[in-house]
Amino acid sequence: MQSWPACPLPALPGTGRPLRLLDTVTGRLEPAVDPAAGGRPFRMYVCGITPYDATHLGHAFTYLTFDLVNRVLRDGGHEVRYAQNVTDVDDPLLERAERDGVDWRQVASRETDLFRSDMAALRVLPPDAYVGVVEAIPLIIEMVAELAAAGATYQVDGDVYFSVAAAPDFGYVSRLGQEQMRRLSAERGGDPDRRGKKDPLDPLLWRVRRPGEPSWPSPFGPGRPGWHIECAAIARHHLGDVIDLQGGGSDLVFPHHECSSAHAEALTGHNPFARRYVHTGMVGLDGHKMSKSRGNLEFVSRLLAHGAEPAAVRLALLAHRHHEDWEWTPAELSAAGHRLGRWRAAVAVPGAPDAMGLLAEVRAALAEGLDTPAALAAVDRWADAALATAGPPATHASGTTGTPDTGPDALARRVVDTLLGVDLAVGELGGG
Repeated sequence: MQSWPACPLPALPGTGRPLRLLDTVTGRLEPAVDPAAGGRPFRMYVCGITPYDATHLGHAFTYLTFDLVNRVLRDGGHEVRYAQNVTDVDDPLLERAERDGVDWRQVASRETDLFRSDMAALRVLPPDAYVGVVEAIPLIIEMVAELAAAGATYQVDGDVYFSVAAAPDFGYVSRLGQEQMRRLSAERGGDPDRRGKKDPLDPLLWRVRRPGEPSWPSPFGPGRPGWHIECAAIARHHLGDVIDLQGGGSDLVFPHHECSSAHAEALTGHNPFARRYVHTGMVGLDGHKMSKSRGNLEFVSRLLAHGAEPAAVRLALLAHRHHEDWEWTPAELSAAGHRLGRWRAAVAVPGAPDAMGLLAEVRAALAEGLDTPAALAAVDRWADAALATAGPPATHASGTTGTPDTGPDALARRVVDTLLGVDLAVGELGGG
């Protein structure tokens, strides 16, 4: 599956600081990079969309968070190997296609294209491996067969289940009790009350064909994958048996990341599957978490269609700590637009203040748990100082308002562009 175009990353002087991230498992800021890694790439897997509707701001908040991880690590001199999936066959997608009277593949293709467009507009660096579940079905079948050979599976009416007893440390990612896990399993696509299961928390690996559903041949009979196995198979194939970071929204901690990690660990014996588990907070609207089932959504594409600048949308999201829940209101975008205007005015000021201090402040803020509010506040202070010395805007020979490519103002623009992903060129369309 094709990803989206990459935006340029302007070079910055020096090297960024070591990144620490809030690890879901330990609850503490932990070094992102394994000190024993040597020169190997940092391996990051972030769970992708189920493309049955447009990209809402909760999605965007998650992918911007891991875009920052990517940017900070690259600034620190690390190569990043990034993989992301697309769940382009699943119950919600099939239900949406049936409701609308269209082929499920058409829905998946249309919404995946829109997601690509949204990510390009928001200047999210694309994954190196962007993999649809449909194209990964051979990998998934192979992994289910490996788990079966290892004695980690059983069948109920033809459906293949994973036995959590094959993963002795099951529960370490979420750190939840049995009753909490059972409740969340029921709420998030599991079937803890199904008769015949050995353990209520055992997740589905392969769903035997049902009438009217797509299916693929396999050694276990025609059918389609369960949810959690897809990410385990794709991550292992593209990144290896142990990865550095598995990420997504906090609603994926259990059961999705708990189960996908257990699948990998049961085969490889490596524990944990990911050195770091990092999760983003939920974005709310009208008093509830944005969700397709509730319908309280604000879409990136709708904001852009109504005239919002991609840079302003990105700034509105970056104004919040990545691990905290927060509520979206129109005032978020208005404040971000005002901030963007001041930053653009500041980099057009002749004789702007030195920006090396700004570079150090932004690097320090992002290195300590992706503290984006502190990073944005540092740029605000630099902009305030620049605007306090403002004279008439400089004009290039081309006739555009702005500043040359050297000097403190140019460095400030590169800091904002490279580390925060915001292009301060006037009238930018978001594509780089």
